[in-house]
Amino acid sequence: MLKPEDFDFLAKLLKERSGLVITPDKAYLLESRLMPVARTHNLKSLEEIIARMRGRDEMLARTVTEAMTTNESFFFRDTKPFDQFRDVVLPLMLKNRAARKSVRIWSAACSSGQEAYSLAMILKEQSAKLAGWHFEIVGTDISQEMLEKAKAGLYSQFEVQRGLPIQLLVKYFKKKDESWQIDPGLRSMVQFREFNLLHDLKGLGQFDVVFCRNVLIYFDQPTKSRVLESISKIMPDDGVLYLGGAETVLGISDRFKPMPEQRGIYCVTRGGSGTGFPLGGAGR
Repeated sequence: MLKPEDFDFLAKLLKERSGLVITPDKAYLLESRLMPVARTHNLKSLEEIIARMRGRDEMLARTVTEAMTTNESFFFRDTKPFDQFRDVVLPLMLKNRAARKSVRIWSAACSSGQEAYSLAMILKEQSAKLAGWHFEIVGTDISQEMLEKAKAGLYSQFEVQRGLPIQLLVKYFKKKDESWQIDPGLRSMVQFREFNLLHDLKGLGQFDVVFCRNVLIYFDQPTKSRVLESISKIMPDDGVLYLGGAETVLGISDRFKPMPEQRGIYCVTRGGSGTGFPLGGAGR
C-alpha cells in the first residue's frame, strides 16, 4: 500500500502530464501497470519508482506515464461508429467538400493504430466513389511504444480476431511468422505522430472529422472542457466529432451538440448555438 504522500505525488504527475485522473479507489491499477516498469528498471517496488521520479528521472517519468495511459484498442471497435462513418458522415463530407475534394481525419489517442487503420480500410473499400479525392488520416498518441507498433502495422492473431472481418483480414493483411502485417498501401494512408492532447493543438492543422473515443472518461471535468474547446478550434463549422459510447459533451462544453439520431457523433457549434453541419437528413 502506497503512503498517501506517494500516491498524491504520482496522481499529480499523471494528471499534469496526461490529464489522467487516478483516485484512491483505482490505486490497484498502479500496481498492475507499474510493477512491470519497475522490473524493467531493476526496481523492487512502486516506492522505488516514485523515489527515482522525485529525483527528476525524466525517462522513468515518461515510461510511467505511457504505462498508465496505454489503452486497449481493437479493429472496428463497437462497430456502429464505423458504420456511421461509412453511411452518414462520409456521404455528407463528399457533398460538402466537392469543391476541394480533400478530407482530414484525426484519430486522437490512437494507441496501437487499429482505429486509424479501420478508417483506412473503409476508405479503401469505397475507393470507386473516392477517385480524385485526397483523404489524410493522422493518428496521435503520447506513447512512443504504441506509435512504433502502429507504424509497423504488425498485429498478433489475437488482435486481428477482435473485430476485424475475415474478408478484410484476407484482403489487407499478410501472415508474417506468428503475426499479421497490414498491406503497405494501407499503411501509407495513415500518418502517426507523437502528441499530447493537453498541448496546443494548432500545430496539427485543421480536421474535418475527429475521433476522440474513450479518452475523455479519464479526465476531470475542467480538463474535458478544455480539451473539447481546443478540438473545436481546429475544426470547420461542419466538422464532426466522435466520442465513446459512455461519453458526452452535455454539461461539459457548448462547443459541440449531438447530431440528431446519431449516438456518439457531435457537430461543431459556434458561440454556443447553431451548427454549420447540414443536420436535416443526417439521421436518414
